[in-house]
Amino acid sequence: MNTFLWVIVPYMCLAIFVVGHWWRYKYDKFGWTTRSSQLYESKLLRWGSPLFHFGMLGVVGGHVIGLLIPKSWTDAIGISDGVYHFVAVVGGMIAGIMTIVGIAILIYRRRTTGPVFSATTPMDKVMYAFLAAAIVLGMWNTIAGSIFTVGGHYNYREGVSVWYRSFLAFSPDADLMAQAPIGFKLHALVAFALFAIWPFTRLVHVFSAPVGYIWRPYVVYRSRDPQRGRSTSTSRAWDRPELKR
Repeated sequence: MNTFLWVIVPYMCLAIFVVGHWWRYKYDKFGWTTRSSQLYESKLLRWGSPLFHFGMLGVVGGHVIGLLIPKSWTDAIGISDGVYHFVAVVGGMIAGIMTIVGIAILIYRRRTTGPVFSATTPMDKVMYAFLAAAIVLGMWNTIAGSIFTVGGHYNYREGVSVWYRSFLAFSPDADLMAQAPIGFKLHALVAFALFAIWPFTRLVHVFSAPVGYIWRPYVVYRSRDPQRGRSTSTSRAWDRPELKR
């Protein structure tokens, strides 16, 4: 069971994540979009969207640092366990709270605003469910494992992080995840499921950036009066065309 959960399932989800994005981009380019609903409602979106997106940047950054940077590296540059733990907890709490508040506002907006709710697809609902579950479980691990130390303190840098790096190196050690607390296991499994459905949801927009705008030529606007460079009409409407005889 440990091999299935922490070796087979992760690689299956990773394969679906990679192949699914290739398939989506190749056969559904017009569907590669955020399905923006700003035209339907903007007041709640103005608060929820920045909180969620900036919070997620902090969450992703914290995961990258916590999972990819070995403990020996931070020890080598003089960062003690106490300082690392304090920065991780404070930064994780701030980013997590921003993300939870943001996604709560977005879900409330989507559920209570008629046009937005009508534009919500079944896959959107599944995506929101897995995304919210992953965020809540991550916050619970931070609070229970780092502040309240429920069941004793668990150093994820010596367990989950090592397993994650071994997973990326294609030599995963399933026993490392098998020994982790249930909160970390649930968080990892929900995250795997989220990555598996990712290519088939609006989350694909994460990999889209308007880089082409940097090199795109300027849009040239031509005047209707080339001699004066501007329209001679004082009216806001179009000039009446002259009839040729």
